[in-house]
Order: sequence, then structure tokens, then C-alpha cells
Amino acid sequence: MLSHHGKEEAKIEELSKVESAEFGVFSEFLQKMKDIKEEGGHLLDHTAVLFGSNLGNASSHSWRNLPILLAGGGYKHGHHVAHDPDNNTPFANLFVPLAQRMGVGIEKFGSSTKSTIRGLQS
Repeated sequence: MLSHHGKEEAKIEELSKVESAEFGVFSEFLQKMKDIKEEGGHLLDHTAVLFGSNLGNASSHSWRNLPILLAGGGYKHGHHVAHDPDNNTPFANLFVPLAQRMGVGIEKFGSSTKSTIRGLQS
């Protein structure tokens, strides 16, 4: 498995190729959603798409610092938000405002600690 590269340059280079191809397909998917017009905007405006991994470093099985990408959903995009690497923001915090935006009246989800998450803006 390339994600368990053990810091071997050849494996990391191959993993980079695979991940680049994945992001290419993901980009095409988002563009297709953006090309579909709906009342009041585009399909992507009305759909939140979450892409990422359950591991921040698969090689060491670390669940800290997850690489997460959120697209669409009517949120402001185009920036990177880094959270404290030593005191991680619970990933579950992201699901509270996503659920609220869909009309689900919750203030907590799983292990969330807040009903908001830094960097998520409409």
C-alpha cells in the first residue's frame, strides 16, 4: 500500500501520482455539479461535498490533522484552514453546521465540542 510508504521516496512519488489523479477526477466531478443550473444557482451551490481521509498520516496510522476538503454548499471557498496540530479540533464539529444548514436542529454531533468550526463561512 502506497499510503504506508515509510518515507521511501519512490513510494511517496508514486502516491503523489495517484493522489493527483484522484484530485483531477474530483475536480471534474465538482465542475459537472457546477455546470448543472438550478433555481437560485448551481447544483454545487446546494450540495456540500466532503472529501478527505480518516488518517492525517496513513504511514503511521495517525488520526490527527486530517486532510479534509469541503466544496459547495453555499460556503465561501478558496482558502486553507489549519487547526492546532497539537490540540486538534474534533472533526465532528464540522458536521454540526452542515446538519444545521440542511435543516436538522442539532447543537452536538458525536464527539463535537462546539456547534461551529473555525473557517466555515457562508
